[in-house]
Amino acid sequence: MTIAIINGPNLNLLGKRDPEIYGSETLNDIMDNLQKNFPVHEFIFFQSNHEGEIIDFLQAMRDDSKVKGIVINPGAYAHYSYAIADALRDIKGLKPAVEVHISNIHAREEFRHTSVTAPCVEAVIAGAGINGYILGVTHLIHLNNIDLKI
Repeated sequence: MTIAIINGPNLNLLGKRDPEIYGSETLNDIMDNLQKNFPVHEFIFFQSNHEGEIIDFLQAMRDDSKVKGIVINPGAYAHYSYAIADALRDIKGLKPAVEVHISNIHAREEFRHTSVTAPCVEAVIAGAGINGYILGVTHLIHLNNIDLKI
């Protein structure tokens, strides 16, 4: 099964940016961890600090028949990007998506408590650190009725 992993703004700085909130693992560590934990599955990794590039990538994944699900960490865009929400809404029903946040957005600043993208995905995982990506992929595998092979 092929799964797209999409990371939004500032996530390219994981391991350097606010390690007390986001931990010391890097984006490469997340990718390596997913490939190690799910060796029979294929991943397409994408990160951008630009809203339009994320939307373009989501639209490409919508039309890619080999991609069976999406894990997205929209970063701060989760709180105000109606454009990314619309792109996710357009995918909903065609392929499942899971929103992941490394930190617990509900325990942080009030503006982070609301995610405008959350209603457009099948599940939201927040506060599990980088394990949230593993949980997201596991959920997509189950939604696609595939035996969990890790």
